[in-house]
Formats: sequence, structure tokens, C-alpha cells
Amino acid sequence: MSERTIALVTGANKGIGYEIAAGLGALGWRIGVGARDRQRRDLAVEKLRAAGVDAFAVPLDVTDDESVAAAAELISDQAGGLDVLVNNAAITGGMPQTPTTVDPATVRAAVETNVIGVIRVTNAMLPMLRASASPRIVNVSSSVGSLSLQTTPGLDMGPISAAYSASKTFLNAVTIQYAKELKDTNILINCGCPGYTATDLNGFQGVRTPQQGAAIAIHLATLPDDGPTGEFFDDNGAVPW
Repeated sequence: MSERTIALVTGANKGIGYEIAAGLGALGWRIGVGARDRQRRDLAVEKLRAAGVDAFAVPLDVTDDESVAAAAELISDQAGGLDVLVNNAAITGGMPQTPTTVDPATVRAAVETNVIGVIRVTNAMLPMLRASASPRIVNVSSSVGSLSLQTTPGLDMGPISAAYSASKTFLNAVTIQYAKELKDTNILINCGCPGYTATDLNGFQGVRTPQQGAAIAIHLATLPDDGPTGEFFDDNGAVPW
């Protein structure tokens, strides 16, 4: 990595995103805290700075073209570039999501944030990432998006989910396509599963702490130049697609 690594973490004002920002910041990196909510964003930056992290606020709504473009301009102006992008922002869309009863608007909203938002942010940040010596893109996914695991007999993958789980499958598929397009560049792009982590996304029912959930994204953000790309990992290693 360069002497002064710059990272953007989306959805970084709380939960796993905040802990990713904290963990990368502890490495001496400069961290852009991307989030929609101004008050929570500013509080997160204040808390990170109090912990010794060089953090700055990045107003960012991943579903809005103008917001994302403005965020890219802000990062360029304030940090002079970008080395690492962690696409963490996501929504569940609320449960239940059985496919026979789900509101199509719920599916649309999950895809808009969890997939199209990732594409929107990634493409806006790519010019800066291409200029980096060791660029990394980390897409925070979930094992519930694995078709292999979802179709394994007897394996409990949680509730049936036509919006959230399917959006993570979609995200995994898009990540593979990015890796194929970028294979001749120095950009490494991978998916990471944080595990069942206690956040407001699941009503804090998860069994892992946000700090534990952040570990895989931190690992993928700090891969060596000869590290993998176009793959899917959790703390135990490769996750089947």
C-alpha cells in the first residue's frame, strides 16, 4: 500500500461499517466515512477522531447519482485520491420476504441499494482507484446470497428471502463481472461475508459483534498485490458461490 492509504467505507456511521472504518483507521489510513444521515455521520467521525483515526465525513446516498458524484469530488478535493473502496451500505427491506407475498417495491428497494448502489459508487470512484498503486474494492455480501449454500439439503440459511438474499446473489454475480473486466488491472475486487452479526439490520439478533463482522472486510482491503480477485470469503476462507 502507499505511504498514506485513503479508504472510503459506505454505510460507515454504525455497525459493521463503523468497525471497518475504525479497523482500517487504526492502520494509519485516512478514512472517508460515507453515510446518508448527517447527525450519525458527524458523530461517527467525531468518535473515530477521538480514537486517533484520521477520519472525514462523506455525505453519501448510494441510491442518488448526484450524491455519489459529489462524494467522489469531495474525496478528490480533500484526500487527493482513493486507494480502497468498501461497499458496505445495505438494507434488508424488512421481513417477511416470501416470494409469493413480497411487495415488488421491497425487492426493488433492496436491489437499488445493495446492487445498483454498489455499481454507482464503484464506477464513480474507479478513476481514482485506477490511479492508485494498490487499489482494492471490497463488496460486503452475505452467505445467504450463495446459491450453493441455499440449495444444500438440510442447511439452515435463515428465513426465505426474495429481496435481501436475492440481492446479495445479484451482488456476487456483479462482482464476478467486475473482476473479469478488471483482470488486466491492479484492482482486486472481492466479496466478503461478515457472518451473522448483531446490527440493526437484523434487530441485533446476530451472534457476532460488529468488530468480528468487520474482520473479513479489513482483511480483503489489505490484501497484498498478488492477492485473489473475483472471489468470495468469510473468516474461514472461501465461500462457494
